[in-house]
Amino acid sequence: MSPETPAPRSGGPALELLVHGVGGATPQDMLGDPRTVRITGDEKAAVYRRTDDAEAESRPHEYRNRPIPEAYCWSNLTSGNGARALWLLLLPFMVVNLAHWMRPRARGRRRTTRLYGALVRLVALSLTVLLTAAACEVALDLLAWQCAGSRQCSGERSWLGFMSSAQGGWWSQPGRRLALAAVIPAALVGLLWYLSNRTWSAYESQRPPTGDDAVVVDVHADADADADADTDEDEDEDAGCDSGEADGRDDFGQVSCGPDATEPPKPHVRPALGRPGFWYGRRLVARLRAAHTAAGLLTVAAAVAGAAARHDRAADDALLKICGVLLEAALVVGAAAVLWVVFHRGRSERRIDARLDRAAVRCLPGAALALLVLALLYASWSRPGWASSATLPGDVTFRVIVLAQGGLVVALAVTARILHRHARHPRTVLHGLGGPAVAMLACALGGVMTGGVAQRVADWLDGPGTPGMDGEGTIPGPPVLLSWQASVIPVLLVVLLIPALVLAVRTWLAGRRLAPTVEAEYFDGAPGEGRRDVVRTRRIAGTRARAALTDVAPLIVGVVSGATLLLGAGAVGGAWLSGEVPGRSFGDGGPAESAAETAQALGSWLVGFGFILFVTMGRRAYRDASARRTIGILWDVGTFWPRAAHPFAPPCYAERAVPDLTWRMCTWTARTGGRLVISGHSQGSVLAAAAVWQLPAATRKRVALLTYGSPLERLYGRWFPAYFGPKALLQLSGELDCWRNLWRRTDPIGGPMLIASGRQRDGGGCEDPADVDREALKDPVVYGRSERHPLPEPILGHSDYQADPLFAKERADLLERLTPVVPRQTQGSSGRSSE
Repeated sequence: MSPETPAPRSGGPALELLVHGVGGATPQDMLGDPRTVRITGDEKAAVYRRTDDAEAESRPHEYRNRPIPEAYCWSNLTSGNGARALWLLLLPFMVVNLAHWMRPRARGRRRTTRLYGALVRLVALSLTVLLTAAACEVALDLLAWQCAGSRQCSGERSWLGFMSSAQGGWWSQPGRRLALAAVIPAALVGLLWYLSNRTWSAYESQRPPTGDDAVVVDVHADADADADADTDEDEDEDAGCDSGEADGRDDFGQVSCGPDATEPPKPHVRPALGRPGFWYGRRLVARLRAAHTAAGLLTVAAAVAGAAARHDRAADDALLKICGVLLEAALVVGAAAVLWVVFHRGRSERRIDARLDRAAVRCLPGAALALLVLALLYASWSRPGWASSATLPGDVTFRVIVLAQGGLVVALAVTARILHRHARHPRTVLHGLGGPAVAMLACALGGVMTGGVAQRVADWLDGPGTPGMDGEGTIPGPPVLLSWQASVIPVLLVVLLIPALVLAVRTWLAGRRLAPTVEAEYFDGAPGEGRRDVVRTRRIAGTRARAALTDVAPLIVGVVSGATLLLGAGAVGGAWLSGEVPGRSFGDGGPAESAAETAQALGSWLVGFGFILFVTMGRRAYRDASARRTIGILWDVGTFWPRAAHPFAPPCYAERAVPDLTWRMCTWTARTGGRLVISGHSQGSVLAAAAVWQLPAATRKRVALLTYGSPLERLYGRWFPAYFGPKALLQLSGELDCWRNLWRRTDPIGGPMLIASGRQRDGGGCEDPADVDREALKDPVVYGRSERHPLPEPILGHSDYQADPLFAKERADLLERLTPVVPRQTQGSSGRSSE
């Protein structure tokens, strides 16, 4: 056929695979039909069709002019009953895990990139230690040491009577009280291990489809054989193909399921999201789970043994002194082992790594548990002359943790800045410092949540007094650093008022400036006199101005992170230098003392109230669809990424959803030889793009991508430049034959991709490719009332893209431009054959 003759088009089957966004959706809503049937999947995530379309492939003549609609529903992977709100208690762990994926993209900086990942993992480890230390503060210090050691406090609480020092019973000795109370933080660590292990079995241990096991690493291979395959190294240097090219594998080790499987692929660098091991983090999560579990148990053991050892060093019993020294030395060795495991290795993505580091996974938690048991036995030894007073020795722990977190965040910022200098892009948030800023927020969240619990428990136990402020209280209260941290919260809120007011004024002014632009768009540049509606114009312009606030979110994050770092340093300095709570650190009388007392009291109540409000809102978000749409975008962004830094973070739903979509597209196109457009809204567009990256090259030729309301560039590209930055999106558009993106200026989440659609193809594919982005859709569709639209049209913003008349046209154009191929000859073609 001559080049001037167009390739013949086929009326073969066409499929539209719909993927919903945040807030969830039912298959009935997605397909516009109350009668639906599940094609494949389970109660967590499944593919649905209309009942009438269940066997559509067997009736191709009925679908010559329209695609077969199919809906992939994944909402149950992130929501469900109200108990799911308990995951919000692990928010600091989820946030620090995000910091791992926010590193700048930099080629040729392998050691620096590895250092970035290791520093994030150390920050994550410090959060586990902080959570466990807070549990020890409540159970060991406030309850067992202070309240049980106070006649008045224990007398008011009969359930503490058997531990009271005034009763003189077996449990009245301080060491035995500490050993008994240690069960609470140890049980918390055990619960975190259980949740992580259960979700690890359900998510990370589900291997993605590959066709056979040839790409799985040999379990007997040298542990360092793929040491340079960690994602903590340069993603751009993973060039070439895995073994198996000669037997029909594509360029990243997957078995091609299309008719062109025998065509040898062209080796080229695969992006990180296109690697077979990206959505299979079994090995790393198992390592980190063991290390964090051991760290939690060692923290409990150190809290119990440290108090007893300090007493024994001042006593005359030489045997107990030696036992204390040996036990503390063993705890130091255990801590060093935990640090080595966390620092040593990151993720492996070049291949599906099915190995487990059995020495770390089994021995480390077991050894930590053994040391905890020894610490409990050591503390339970009879010490008749030992009495508890003041606070539990070792309150300096919180100061060390906060200083360590601050130092790690600063080091992380320096590392990120070095990486960003070698990969500058103006759209990258905070000039490459997004990861350190988010890591600082994770530490702040951890401090507020743990300190808030300790403050509220201390207030409850202290009766009418304020801990640390007067002599009316029955207990000394928590460490003074926690009171200082609570006191800086009102100051932080006042600091945040300034940028909030500035943004409010800027948004109002921007709305007024946009009013003429809005009228010009709807009236084709002609004056709108006679048809002008001031209220309507201002409403549209105001919606656009508010939608633009998303683009200034990095500024707010930067201000909060910077202020938190400075105020946290001031809190540590004030606590260390004064040794008193803020209300007693400024002398007697005067406005400074009054302001400090007010800040301390207000901050204490704010952290407690904020903690309760946070849990309440989280539970409502899982019960109320409207509330979930408000909060859901942040939660779904956080749980989209694999657990690369913290094993106790909520599980990654994409490790199930992306293989689901990849497998569905691969098998359907292979069986039918048809054309497929995967249509993703909002967060669904991110899942769709990630799934397309995982497709074999032969399958990608028959797949088009339609995104709308997509945060791919506006959110993911700016905050996660190494994975969704401009270079990665440009590469994706070059690998796809067709990609079209729809967006509105009133959408606070979605936006343009800001890239061209890739190279001109030779033979087939999209002819004369245009930009990926279509011109912004009008919202509302019409300005005012008309003969065709007698009622006012709503401003849709982020929703109902499919209601726009241009949506169906763009979808049809994508399918028309895809190259049809000869379908594989199979028997029994039906919609269920891919199950």
